[in-house]
Amino acid sequence: MPVSDRDGILLGHGSGGQMSTELIEQVFLPAFRNPWLERLDDQAVMTLGSARVAFTTDAFVVTPIFFPGGDIGALAVNGTVNDLVMCGARALHLSASFILEEGFPMEDLRRIVDSMSRACAASGVSLVTGDTKVVPHGSADRIFIVTSGIGLVDDAAVIAADHARAGDRLIVSGTMGDHGMAIMAKRAELELDSEIRSDTTALGSLVDAMRGTGARVHCLRDPTRGGLATSLNELARRSHVGMIVDEGLVPVRPEVRGLCELLGLDPLYVANEGKLVAVVDRADAGRLLETMHRHPDGRDAQIIGEVVDDHPGQVMLRTGIGGTRRLDLLVGEQLPRIC
Repeated sequence: MPVSDRDGILLGHGSGGQMSTELIEQVFLPAFRNPWLERLDDQAVMTLGSARVAFTTDAFVVTPIFFPGGDIGALAVNGTVNDLVMCGARALHLSASFILEEGFPMEDLRRIVDSMSRACAASGVSLVTGDTKVVPHGSADRIFIVTSGIGLVDDAAVIAADHARAGDRLIVSGTMGDHGMAIMAKRAELELDSEIRSDTTALGSLVDAMRGTGARVHCLRDPTRGGLATSLNELARRSHVGMIVDEGLVPVRPEVRGLCELLGLDPLYVANEGKLVAVVDRADAGRLLETMHRHPDGRDAQIIGEVVDDHPGQVMLRTGIGGTRRLDLLVGEQLPRIC
């Protein structure tokens, strides 16, 4: 659907789904077209002198800013680090810009900054530059954080969204939908029998362990906005392949599944902030899975499907009742302000 100049920006344009894709392809890409941007990965990998450098940027507008398992500060650091490591880079340095609403409590700012500091230390990255802006009360919602990150790609291996091949296996590193449902439960002030906690964490250590096996990892993605379904669709379209996912193999915590059913949501489209999806050569999938299971961030890893030659650019879901349906991109915004 063409983006019209008469249309205003909607929440769905920030969903990571179909409307986001249209906005990027019809507005941003024509204006800034270059070989790095055209790849539409979550980072750009460039050669500077003799070094291969990965660069990424992101913005965080989550509400509430404090939630079970994390806060906007840790989320900003972990999310930026994860975008770097998804191309095989070793994250090194971050920048951060803070947009603060007048009247924002200083104790909350200190709490967020302390959380960011701990997340940087845990990932082995340094926050080396930044900026702060304050806007009048009512011009922003408390605090927004914009981060950029840079890292080094240490070898010639290429992990990218267009490298999936027929026969590859699809692996997720753990349960889906934890972050999004933690946000929703907190936002709605729901009293649940079992608390749902965000999975926000940096995945560099897990990716290092995976790559240390020598397994042929073709694609990596952290399924954030739009969840697993959106990430798989992006990979299928970029690689011009089809994918088949077995719904019964996708790990989802019972409490997350229950809340999704209560709210009428599909956990396959719910955001994650500490999980990855890997597209791996079929011959290497088994031993890679064993290694992931030995890592704390991969103990619930599961092979959920495969890459096929049929229906290129589409993801098909084998359902629990034996049928098959298309797992498409969301058209609008399922969960706004989730990251």
